Amino acid sequence: YTEGLAATNQIVVGGAFLHGHKIEVGTQESGILTVDGQQVIAGFPGSYSGAGFSVTYDSVGEVPDVVPEGNEKRVVHMDLPLGVKVTVFQWANYMDVQIDMSKQPGQDGVCGNFNGNQGDDTTQTIMAR
Repeated sequence: YTEGLAATNQIVVGGAFLHGHKIEVGTQESGILTVDGQQVIAGFPGSYSGAGFSVTYDSVGEVPDVVPEGNEKRVVHMDLPLGVKVTVFQWANYMDVQIDMSKQPGQDGVCGNFNGNQGDDTTQTIMAR
């Protein structure tokens, strides 16, 4: 299904900015959509609100690529503290993930360093910093 390329099949979001909470999302086949290890959305569509964050599960959103053949469009929207938004396009056996956020102090890595130069966000240039 990915023609030999790497694919994302699970994402976990957590940390101090979520006050110790952990949101976990997997593929449609895995059935993983939990907060702190507990299934909080029983059906599709659905939503959940936690302490300072919300998770919505629906079919709304512009697909970053194409809907894979034979897949139903399912989208997990995480509205998180500090204006961080994580959108997971959940397919049968892989996921597309989009992260929207403002610049954070000291930010660097594969999400970039917000200097407007995508050319210095490669693994080689990040490791050289």
